[in-house]
Amino acid sequence: MGHIATWLKGAAVVAAVHLVAVGSVTAAEPRPANAANEWRTYGGNLASWRYRPFTQINRENFKDLEVAWRFKTDALGPQAEFNLQSTPLMVDGVLYTTAGTRRSVVALDAATGELLWVHREDEGKRGAAAPRRLSGRGLAYWSDGKESRILYVTPGYRMVALDAKTGVPVRGFGTNGVVDLKQNMDQDIDLETGEIGLHSAPVIAKDVIVIGAAHLPGSVPKSRIHEKGYIRGFDVRTGKRLWIFHTIPKKGQVGYETWEDGSAEYTGNVGVWAQMSIDEELGLVYLPVELPTGDYYGGHRPGAGLFGESIVALDLKTGKRKWHYQLVHHGVWDFDIPAAPVLADITVEGRKIKALAQPTKQNWLYVLDRETGKPVWPIEERPVPMGDVPGEKYSPTQPFVTKPKAFDLQGISNDDLIDFTPELRAEALKVVSRYKMGPLFTPPPVSKWEGPLGLLMVPSSTGGVNWPGGAFDPETNRFFVYSFRSSSVIGLVPGPKPEEFAYVNGLARDPAIAAPAAAPVVGASSGEAAGANVTVQGLPLLKPPYGTISAIDLNQGEIVWQVAHGETPDAVKNHPALKGLTIPRTGRANGRTGVLVMGPLVVSGEPGFGTTPGGRRGSMLRAYDKMTGTEVGAVYMPAPQTGSPMTYMLNGKQYLIVPISGAGYSGEFVAFALPGGGAR
Repeated sequence: MGHIATWLKGAAVVAAVHLVAVGSVTAAEPRPANAANEWRTYGGNLASWRYRPFTQINRENFKDLEVAWRFKTDALGPQAEFNLQSTPLMVDGVLYTTAGTRRSVVALDAATGELLWVHREDEGKRGAAAPRRLSGRGLAYWSDGKESRILYVTPGYRMVALDAKTGVPVRGFGTNGVVDLKQNMDQDIDLETGEIGLHSAPVIAKDVIVIGAAHLPGSVPKSRIHEKGYIRGFDVRTGKRLWIFHTIPKKGQVGYETWEDGSAEYTGNVGVWAQMSIDEELGLVYLPVELPTGDYYGGHRPGAGLFGESIVALDLKTGKRKWHYQLVHHGVWDFDIPAAPVLADITVEGRKIKALAQPTKQNWLYVLDRETGKPVWPIEERPVPMGDVPGEKYSPTQPFVTKPKAFDLQGISNDDLIDFTPELRAEALKVVSRYKMGPLFTPPPVSKWEGPLGLLMVPSSTGGVNWPGGAFDPETNRFFVYSFRSSSVIGLVPGPKPEEFAYVNGLARDPAIAAPAAAPVVGASSGEAAGANVTVQGLPLLKPPYGTISAIDLNQGEIVWQVAHGETPDAVKNHPALKGLTIPRTGRANGRTGVLVMGPLVVSGEPGFGTTPGGRRGSMLRAYDKMTGTEVGAVYMPAPQTGSPMTYMLNGKQYLIVPISGAGYSGEFVAFALPGGGAR
């Protein structure tokens, strides 16, 4: 393995530092005076607000935005990337980001997009075997006022510290600037092929770096024995491990008793692949934890399985658990907690609360007191449907949020099916007759060709909400989130090696079609695939809206507005079965569309390609009035937004950066600004 740093304009990044306190829920540590105009962490601040108060770009002029500069990422790896998810940082006039299939780190002039330096790691076979590849979602910045560093995690799960001015690895950090994250993890992991990595950016506060863990999707596990996703804190100056938190408890630790039959000893996953948030004043880091191995069958891990699918608050300095709240007991739906919790100071019935708002795949916003972990509004344990998969031991109850109400569809019934025409409605009823349907937390069945073929799960296995999460406006205490409406087909079939893992996600085969001798048991030869979205003549099975932005008042626990986000897809608008019908705007379905609050606006790019005004293929970047949800402007992009947008002020000018990519259009950062220079 080797690293290469190229300095192109290193002197340009030097800037003076002045210390004041700005830009967070709490201000426990001083911040440079210009930090309010910058974007120093993945979520805009450690509370994950994705917010800036800028008003230069506003309701009246959003439509006038022009491309200020653009940066293509094709050369940052052996192949071009078509799923650019990274959100850049901007500090002292320099934009820092990961990009490309090599996950290179680049520094750009934030005013022009000019490349200042680039750093790359060639991890060879280790990188090729990584479970989380491509550019990832970003990086972290740290400074003590004297030196500044960029920290990121490579595809091969190595943490690298770079001098922010030059891109050169910091020699005093780890070994020549690198900490091998597969080591010193309280378990044996193969350094080359061990299935652990990370897409998300590190989080840093009080000189502590907190690193999560991610794995391959767990729908078809090879074995009940798997790597564990422990969470660790590191010293930002030396790279020394400070603490480790066992997300699957060891014997004698809190939560071990929730793993029956000794399953804590061999079960894996339970990492944090999403972003984390930090309250510096309380000294707590908040973990949104995924579920254990595997996604849809828990027969090898009986019990509630703490700390799977839980929010866990840890002491930032020691890693000691302060509290936890489990959102799903013994999950069999792949309801990983997918996004950063948002930390907000709210007022409920006259009482001030330091709150945590967690968006989820389930289309619920779980609102907790972030000091204690107690729900702000009641969350009730209610009975849920039981299944009959051999060896499974279902949880008889699950937590149900009573307030705010769900912001999108939960569960599925005949009332939710497409009804544009009587014919389409009749066909939809025929289609769903092959599947199991029911309310939220209906468990998946063993797939049978004669039926049910699988569970029609709504929200789908990707949400609801996925990793972009939401945005928070501290001026109004409103939370904004994009959600999408789609179904997944989840069925269970015997695993390729049932003695290793009894049931995995898959669909029964048509017995009339002979399978090839070497064909695996998993899968379907019927034209349907496990996890796929069921359609009716190519149209979505469910009624619109397919994609929605919701505004939720966190003081009241109420949804104040909802809008369909995105134009009606071409496949719907131009479908012959709908000819002559007026179809209202439906929004577009994709689980990975982030939102940004800037001044009076909520901004988000459309997911997916379509025909835009003027007849061009692409997507629109849309702005909504944050008070009413009224769309106030849109500008053209040649490809959909695939990473979350961010904004900053530089030399009196506001910039809006959007990562875009998609089929046939490789990754690109596009910087929008108003025509001309300076404030207006």
